[in-house]
Amino acid sequence: MGKAWATHARHGRKVLAQLMHTLVLACLLLALSACGGGSEGATEAEAKTAKPAPAAAAASEATGASYKMPDEVEVPELTEMGGAPDIDTSGVIDGWVAAQAASGSRLKFQVACGEMAYNYDLPSDGTPVLFPLNMGNGSYLFRIMENIEGSSYAELYSTTAEVKLSDQFAPFLTPNIFCSYTASSACVKKARELVKGDDNEGQVVRDVCTFVAENVSYDFDKAKKLASSSGYIPDADETLKTKKGICFDYACLSAAMLRSLGLPAQVVTGYVSPDDLYHAWNMVYIDGTWQTVHFSVKPNTWSRCDVTFASAGSGSTIGDGTKYTDRFYY
Repeated sequence: MGKAWATHARHGRKVLAQLMHTLVLACLLLALSACGGGSEGATEAEAKTAKPAPAAAAASEATGASYKMPDEVEVPELTEMGGAPDIDTSGVIDGWVAAQAASGSRLKFQVACGEMAYNYDLPSDGTPVLFPLNMGNGSYLFRIMENIEGSSYAELYSTTAEVKLSDQFAPFLTPNIFCSYTASSACVKKARELVKGDDNEGQVVRDVCTFVAENVSYDFDKAKKLASSSGYIPDADETLKTKKGICFDYACLSAAMLRSLGLPAQVVTGYVSPDDLYHAWNMVYIDGTWQTVHFSVKPNTWSRCDVTFASAGSGSTIGDGTKYTDRFYY
């Protein structure tokens, strides 16, 4: 799954030659599918000898600001957008934009602000999809692009918006393409069940992360299969149902649960030691604390929560959990 840092022309339908930056998404998705294992993924031996996931850190004391579960789960309601291709900017104040298009060719959706850009795969069947405004306030450019041949794309439609977020955490409190859920999702119902008796924010993070780490096992077979493909998008409910997944699945399930409960959570991709393995994890922001051997959540700052590592422990597709390099935030 990857994104590109790039500057692109704003207008016209001219062919985007050598779309290397746009196609970084596919390359990083390929790397991420192996949770850092590169194109080789998990070996057959690893899949056969994988040990049961160890229990997550003990449910130690968690503190923080008092917590009250939201009466309703905040989820944008997408309606028909007036024909494809189309871009809905009505939710930019709340940290999201939606796009849809129909084509017989592969589509991309670009979200750019200044010299920074994120590029996503966009369904070709006209399904509207939510994307995060994860680059803060500023002038945004949104572009729907269609593959015409090889790595060349042409712009189908574009628009701009001046973004002033209602809250700096807004993009990380709503669903998006990599953290999808609705008010009726199974993961949302489970999250509300888990924290029903919690009194503070630290307890909410503890109970969600501990549950995911203790109930989802690392899927070496899935990592191996995805190592030769690209464009993988996780499904939080599917991960909850099967109780297994790769690092991307762990991070997206945790984020979906926390966001639905009203706590800011990021899905982060980047590199982890040793050997700069490509990996995914969460960052959470609460007015509270929770400290264990695997997790160290501090108040009023973004704290890293690697639920995959807490579940599976150190490994050749997971890393050793000692040094992280954040790259992309969703």
